[in-house]
Amino acid sequence: MHVRIAVAGLGVAAQVIYLPLLARRRELFEVTDVCDLDPAQAESVGRRLGARWCADPMAMLDRGGFDALVVLTAGTHGALVAAALERGLAVLCEKPLAYSQAEARALKNETRLMVGYMKQYDPAVRRAVALLEGRTVRHLDVTVLHPTGEAQLAFARVRPSRPSPTALGPWIRADEEALDTALGAAPAPIRSLYSGVVLGSLCHDLALMRTFSGPPATVEHTAVWEGPSIEVGGALRQGRYSLRWHYLPGHPAYRETVSVHHEEGTLELVFPSPYLMNAPTVLTASSLDGTTEVRTVHRDVSEAFERQLEAFHALATEGTAPLTGLAGGLADIVTAQRIIRSVAGPAIGGEAHDA
Repeated sequence: MHVRIAVAGLGVAAQVIYLPLLARRRELFEVTDVCDLDPAQAESVGRRLGARWCADPMAMLDRGGFDALVVLTAGTHGALVAAALERGLAVLCEKPLAYSQAEARALKNETRLMVGYMKQYDPAVRRAVALLEGRTVRHLDVTVLHPTGEAQLAFARVRPSRPSPTALGPWIRADEEALDTALGAAPAPIRSLYSGVVLGSLCHDLALMRTFSGPPATVEHTAVWEGPSIEVGGALRQGRYSLRWHYLPGHPAYRETVSVHHEEGTLELVFPSPYLMNAPTVLTASSLDGTTEVRTVHRDVSEAFERQLEAFHALATEGTAPLTGLAGGLADIVTAQRIIRSVAGPAIGGEAHDA
């Protein structure tokens, strides 16, 4: 079944990833509508694709004429996702789902929602899940080395979106209101750490943790230092975890290493920059054969984002449940708030105080 799809937000993710992949999979999707708060950006992309264009996502939803929505806008996504689900659309929402638990808990028709954690669909991750079956994770260790976005996108010709302050104003106010709900009167650096780092990037690793071992049972240790860098540690259901995320502007390349240690060996995944399409994640599986350590390396050039879109098509046409829906997205918000409470201390307000 052909799915008519609208895209809200025409920045980096749309230009480098989603629009090229949707064009690649024309047998599954037809892009009928595009939207960006920058009217010139919306018109330029719309004309190029032969799609209707709009500078107001809510007006696009009211106009209708499509079956599904991909949400690629900045900031919290709660209000836009809620409006799309209320209209019966299937929704693929890039992370984070929302800034507050309240926004997520208010969503209706949640069986039509997919949260965009493409790394869960990476062929290396799916193989690792299969290799882990029946085994207990003793320790999960993650290190992310994150250079500037400009460095990761040096190969791409991205046209930045430049919405006016007037167009941005209501959405910025919605972000601030959601952060007030989530964190109370937390200072700006804490808000930035929560929205930009934990929910903006580290959430991918929270999703991988859920994939391999379930949400963390505790957040026992956090440290934040210049950069920023953040370190988080605690207990899994039957083991421990350590997460380290470093913003390193001059680092030569994005690199994410995830090591999963179980009682019979180790699975190590090394992820390249997500903007490099069809660049394989390398999975190295170590095990024992008699007295010999065996290391098997797996590389698959299938694109994780493309597999995610295939899963979204199955959700839109057949109701097939995604790997992360509302429950998983909400679990990551709660974990993010626990991390911030550990950083800021018991004086933190909002939902994080009791997360």
